[in-house]
Amino acid sequence: MHRIGIIVILLIFQGVTAQKITILDVDTQTPIHNVALYNLDKSKTALSDTNGKCDLEVFDKNERITIRHLSYQTRRATKSQLLKRGRKVYLIVRTEQLDEVVMSISKWEQQKKDIPQKIVSLDARSIAFTNPQTSADLLQSSGKVFVQKSQLGGGSPLIRGFATNRLLLSVDGVRMNNAIFRGGNLQNVISIDPFTIKNTEVIFGPGSVIYGSDAIGGVMNFYTKEPQLSDTDSLVTTGSYNYRYASANNENTLHADIGLGNKKWASLTSVSYSDFDDLTMGRHGPLAYLRNNYVATSGGSDFLLQNNNPRKQVSSGYNQINLMQKIAFKPDSNWNFDLGLHYSETSDFPRYDRLIRPNNTGDGLRSAEWFYGPQKWFMGNLKTSQIGKGKFYDGLQITAAYQRFEESRNDRGFQDPIRFSTQEKVDAISMNIDFENKRIGNFRLYYGGEYIFNKVSSVGSQTDIETDVVSAAASRYPDGSTWQTIAGYINGEYKAKPNFSLLSGLRYSHVWIDAVFDTTFFPFPFDNADLSTGALTGSIGFSWFPKADLQITLNGSTGFRSPNIDDVGKIFDSEPGSVVVPNPDLEPEYAYNAELGVRKNFKDKLVLKGATFYTYLVDALVRRDFQFNGETQIVYNGELSNVQAIQNAAKAYVYGFEFGMEAFLSENLSLSSNLTITNGIEEDADGTDSAARHAAPTFGDFHLIWKNQKLRTDLFFNYSGEIAFEDLALSERSKAYLYDVDGNGDPFSPSWYTLNFRSQYSISNALKATLSMENITDQRYRTYSSGISAAGTNLILGLGYTF
Repeated sequence: MHRIGIIVILLIFQGVTAQKITILDVDTQTPIHNVALYNLDKSKTALSDTNGKCDLEVFDKNERITIRHLSYQTRRATKSQLLKRGRKVYLIVRTEQLDEVVMSISKWEQQKKDIPQKIVSLDARSIAFTNPQTSADLLQSSGKVFVQKSQLGGGSPLIRGFATNRLLLSVDGVRMNNAIFRGGNLQNVISIDPFTIKNTEVIFGPGSVIYGSDAIGGVMNFYTKEPQLSDTDSLVTTGSYNYRYASANNENTLHADIGLGNKKWASLTSVSYSDFDDLTMGRHGPLAYLRNNYVATSGGSDFLLQNNNPRKQVSSGYNQINLMQKIAFKPDSNWNFDLGLHYSETSDFPRYDRLIRPNNTGDGLRSAEWFYGPQKWFMGNLKTSQIGKGKFYDGLQITAAYQRFEESRNDRGFQDPIRFSTQEKVDAISMNIDFENKRIGNFRLYYGGEYIFNKVSSVGSQTDIETDVVSAAASRYPDGSTWQTIAGYINGEYKAKPNFSLLSGLRYSHVWIDAVFDTTFFPFPFDNADLSTGALTGSIGFSWFPKADLQITLNGSTGFRSPNIDDVGKIFDSEPGSVVVPNPDLEPEYAYNAELGVRKNFKDKLVLKGATFYTYLVDALVRRDFQFNGETQIVYNGELSNVQAIQNAAKAYVYGFEFGMEAFLSENLSLSSNLTITNGIEEDADGTDSAARHAAPTFGDFHLIWKNQKLRTDLFFNYSGEIAFEDLALSERSKAYLYDVDGNGDPFSPSWYTLNFRSQYSISNALKATLSMENITDQRYRTYSSGISAAGTNLILGLGYTF
């Protein structure tokens, strides 16, 4: 009898488990959660869990079941058909993900098809396939963002003619832009570990209504992976391991993460380490880019040495570590508490563009050393969320964050025993409260407030490398200076008709700066900068589907950027023979933007997209010649230099066109392409016109993609147009050593192209291998305004295992 009982129990268990299916992504073989299954009249429903599992017990054997998820093509089958297919159901990503959910416009989930602004989304699937070296390379791989690099440890995005502190960078909804984000090229984006990114959303055009100051040209939101709760009280363990190798700089990257979760608590721990050697450029291209010589120091003396391999960019390598810890707590169905801790640190990394600057006579190099000290970033982020039960809202999010940034600059002239150093630290505290109200018929309301406080620590020193004597020197910024802002916003979405959505919003921000200047090294004609400025910004736009396969969007918006500590109080050498000094008399700059977009779907076989935009910038904060105590030149770091300062001295306008195409030739074969054309002009106060510095050349890509359930391949072509000397920004003309030379002996940025191949093969559901070959024809090129040449032929290998 005992044996019979065991057999009966086993048969019952087998019958129960036989009712379950697993729903998987056809490309990645990963489980899909929140897939809805329902019968014809929706009287019976089921939902897949975090492991993609779904119980079909409620359905009859021959009942027709609809399987639906926003991001995947809908499937229909009977229960018996589903169970006969090995209890695994594979879903295909939608051709045109108009039902895709995005969060960047309001900080709450909205359907992408209702958004009038252009948004590019990069999900974990595409990131894993691209297998980028850094998060800057991830943005560039989209084909819609241009990236400049001054050194290997860099990556400064350019979006619609704007860059650096006119673009806003955020991680998990917390802005990274701080009080010393500069107008020069920034590399803070490399602090974000690409292995931890769940989704990236890039907003094109002003985003000041939600994000405040700095969001003039666009917003880049990085959402990192979350701990996974379990459907049961038992502990579930998940994790992954990754390895990546790149031949062009002998890169070795290791990544590991592990997740633990039960019904209420979950944890995710991640670590990544990368080591990069000097980067090797391509064989075919301008001779001007070759690294023919470099400086070595021995016994306290500097020597100019010939480079045995001029294609190897000596003094460009570095290493980096990234750590992340997340903890999630869900006490009930309404509340969520999420803690995120991020830490990133680089080694010292050379600023390569400064190391290749020639000296005044042109027969040697100006610098013996020029390197950034370790770039460190820490963020602690606590987010509290409530869904439902509020009297005036349906959703509540409170986000409190603390960030600490550390960076330093160190430079020493050739045969000069004195190394000048500055070290900066920024402590940033932020508090955001955001509400969602969707109980007003077809009207959804989003509103909230923000407070941010930044404190800057800055010290300067000079070291005699022969005697090791350290003495004080001028700091880069006023030590102890503060920048703070408080703001409130309201944003509304009205669905006037099923095919017509209207979005509009307003925000008021107020910014304060308090900086006291040290006159020990420079006799400033002022003691402090005490700024108090306010800005009102707004946006209005619509998304309209005159036909189911045609979308038209129109959007108008304003953006602003208030002066920060970098604008008001910086002292640094901007270029050879020039020094930037503080200017406390600054006002915010404002941008006025309009854009029109069209998207046409031809029977899910061909999708065409186009957008045009125009942005007008007034009171633009630009670097221009200045006087210091009535003098146009002063001695800085031992060199007589022209005096410059940041000033509200210009207007600017930027306009352009963006095109995209997707063609689906068969179930396995598809094409995609992007093209961006941007033009920008700066107009100085005296009426002089010049090219905008951050207007990228025409650039684009073309992809031929083939895939099945195991293998995905992409043969693609990248292209960038020429910027002739007469179209080169004035500030770039003075950096002739970064560019090639035309027939008249003038610097210009040549056009370039690369042919590339990447692939990903699923060895099993858990093990995947990637193989890529970049720049197959071994072109030697530099992206516009970059100081380092791009990689030559580059073999990239990757291996990833999940459990």
